[in-house]
Amino acid sequence: MSSPGNQESQLGQEPAGQSEESHRFTGKKPDTGVPRAPSMSDLSRATPPNMAEGERVQEIGCEPDTSGQDKQRDLHHIFEELEKKIMTFVNNELQRFKQILSPDYQENFEMKSEDESDAREGALKMALQFLCNMKYQDLADKLNENEMDVCCQNSLKRNLKNKYQVVFEGIAKQGSSVLLEEIYTDLYITEGGSGKVNEEHEVRQIEYRSKRPAGQDKPIKCADIFKPSPHPGKTIRRVLTKGVAGIGKTISVHKYILDWAEGKDNKDINFIFPLCFRELNLMRENECSLMDLLQHFFPDLKKLKSVSLDKHKVLFVFDGLDECRFHLNFQRNESLTDMAVMRPLDVILTNLLQGNLIPSALLWITTRPAAASKIPPGCVDLVTEVQGFNDSQKEEYFRKKINDDRLASDIISHIKSSRSLHIMCYIPVFSWIVATVLEMIYSSEHKQIPKTLTELYTYFLIFQSKQSNIKYGMHAPEAEWKKPIKPLGKLAYEQLEKGNLIFYEDDLRECGLDVKEAADCSGLCTQIFREESGIFLGTVFCFVHLSVQEYLAALYAVLSMAIEGTDIISLDSAPPMTESLINLHKSAVDKSLAYDDGRFDLFLRFLLGLSLETNQTLLHGLMSRGQRDIKVENQNQANDETIRYIKDKIKQASSPERMINLFHCLNELKDQSLLEGIQSFLRAGASSPGQWSALVFVLLTSDQNLDVFDLKKYIRSDEALLRLIQVVEESHTTLVDSCGLTEQSCAALASLLNQNMSKLRKLDLSDNCIGDVGLQQLCDGLKSPNCVLETLRVKSCGFTEQSCTEVASVLCKESSQLRELNLGGNPIGDEGVQRLTSGLKSPNCALETLGVI
Repeated sequence: MSSPGNQESQLGQEPAGQSEESHRFTGKKPDTGVPRAPSMSDLSRATPPNMAEGERVQEIGCEPDTSGQDKQRDLHHIFEELEKKIMTFVNNELQRFKQILSPDYQENFEMKSEDESDAREGALKMALQFLCNMKYQDLADKLNENEMDVCCQNSLKRNLKNKYQVVFEGIAKQGSSVLLEEIYTDLYITEGGSGKVNEEHEVRQIEYRSKRPAGQDKPIKCADIFKPSPHPGKTIRRVLTKGVAGIGKTISVHKYILDWAEGKDNKDINFIFPLCFRELNLMRENECSLMDLLQHFFPDLKKLKSVSLDKHKVLFVFDGLDECRFHLNFQRNESLTDMAVMRPLDVILTNLLQGNLIPSALLWITTRPAAASKIPPGCVDLVTEVQGFNDSQKEEYFRKKINDDRLASDIISHIKSSRSLHIMCYIPVFSWIVATVLEMIYSSEHKQIPKTLTELYTYFLIFQSKQSNIKYGMHAPEAEWKKPIKPLGKLAYEQLEKGNLIFYEDDLRECGLDVKEAADCSGLCTQIFREESGIFLGTVFCFVHLSVQEYLAALYAVLSMAIEGTDIISLDSAPPMTESLINLHKSAVDKSLAYDDGRFDLFLRFLLGLSLETNQTLLHGLMSRGQRDIKVENQNQANDETIRYIKDKIKQASSPERMINLFHCLNELKDQSLLEGIQSFLRAGASSPGQWSALVFVLLTSDQNLDVFDLKKYIRSDEALLRLIQVVEESHTTLVDSCGLTEQSCAALASLLNQNMSKLRKLDLSDNCIGDVGLQQLCDGLKSPNCVLETLRVKSCGFTEQSCTEVASVLCKESSQLRELNLGGNPIGDEGVQRLTSGLKSPNCALETLGVI
């Protein structure tokens, strides 16, 4: 065996017969034909990972000693310590290299340090050189390749961590930057469903979802979407996550990636490559290979060989399929298996999804529901859906967003009092808008709280305009900050017709909009318009939320009519103004009804809401310039005609969705006859399932007090109660006396009393033929520990002494909160009263009033 000195003398010598192929692990060919061995000066410059720079300087850079003998002794001590540290470092690195070369090194992948000091690089070069000299070229190649994989992974993790640990709330770049960990609130995500297209408008989906009975969905944690399936033989490789705009799909992706980059979760994944379609769109005309694509977005992967991806667990994340502007032709695209072959982008993506390219790779695609059908069901193993905030998460968000606890409590109370706002706050971006507006209003002296959706968005536009003036130091007159509104509205309307949510510079120029000029003018664009620049790519734009785009599109329609007398929907321009305004409203109603996907539903609500004087006043005269001002009396006349037109359309509506949006429109116009009209409409015999659904929805989303629900206002029947049971859930007092009910209704009421968050305190069932069966079913609900009912009236309900035993058992329950019970008018006799006695004598009985006559 050679001595250490002989080994050192061999460094730099090339073994006989060594070919040029042996140098491929170095990345370049040195003049000597082998990797350059580190010199002592290299090692002296290197700082081992476990030694801080200050420590090295402290030990080596001591102040000179005037005594030569002391200096020599100190130098000897220094090099003894240096030898120990070098040997410890080298031994640690050799152990790491051994792990990298072990067959199960992928399991040890996460153990690699992120430190890439010169010393570590020098140790690798030494190991490679010695392996070459020992004629273990294959091990040298494998070590170098695996070490490059480790370096690429560590570099990727650091970059992804830096990118995703900070988020911008509301508006990218211009928004307030906060740490993701500080504001992130778990979202409710469910498993199941299909990848087929969903035709419902996004706001409509979230409104329905908020009222869907609990237990219908299977919740799943975002971090677990690729975990082993509970179904034997099924592998989860391709996941499609749906969710409406602004509901938290992208933030969920960022949290997943951040947790991986920080080593908190999914440690078995070696590489994650997040790509968003809004950036991929800008490469749609180019051909590239898969490796070219990855190295374009992740330059640190330049050292990673394409063959390396096959042996690692890799996750591709494609965010925003709904923003994809190129075809994904799964049927006609050629099959592709080589990662180095150049092809159009859609060919690469379809082959990834079909499993031709990197068959073992995981794929995660996020999309709005309407675009889900772009991916064939056969290319999806699991569908998940982001449902947004639940009630507790909404409250948690507002308390994080608003620093003043008292102010936060006031705002939360207001949101809870407005069912329409409360439901919409399931969407995180909408919660941000609501918090922004209400915090401004509650903090000012003028506390005119918005009651409708249009009022809320009008306040939002005003607030952002004023904030932009302050931010940019403009303090310009109102005419200045209003300049970009019309071209923004034109862009919003034209792109809404095309179904586009993201735009490019050409789209903006076509509408006469220069974002930089608008920003210089007022900054308004930077407050409601989002600008994002991709890596080495162009710039894409979008509004902060789809609803903002719909609001501005409606504002553009109203402005065009008010200033120019032009109906942009029907393209008519004819005086008098009142007639033109009515025509605009009718055109908008017809346009909304013509789109089955609900694309213009919210647009219509905003358009009608902006016709009210209150909203025009809020906009400080924006819609009253020029000679074509709309007079107040003309507005009222036009609105009255519009209300009649909408009510006629309600009678003709073929689906609950159509009716529901039209009901919303009446609410925006503040039509006070809304509920009365619905009630008379139903009493007249129009009682299809769709119409009942519409009634339930309007009752639940209206701001009218539902503390007392009286079925007699509608139709007196079991069917009516069962159709309106969701409304009963929201009431404290339910009056269903003399409604012709049977035991069929009692089962539903018992189920309601058994609910965890039951609100029902008073129930009057008198004068209904529920009989013994019905009362006994009701007692099942009364026995539930969740039941909070305090008053029960069942006079003249046709039950006998048989039911009194069940009633007595209810009174014996410790959880019973009954204070008033009226059983009068029923043939229970003395025996029935006797059976009640056991319950009345129970120490748990809380009854204060009992009626038996």
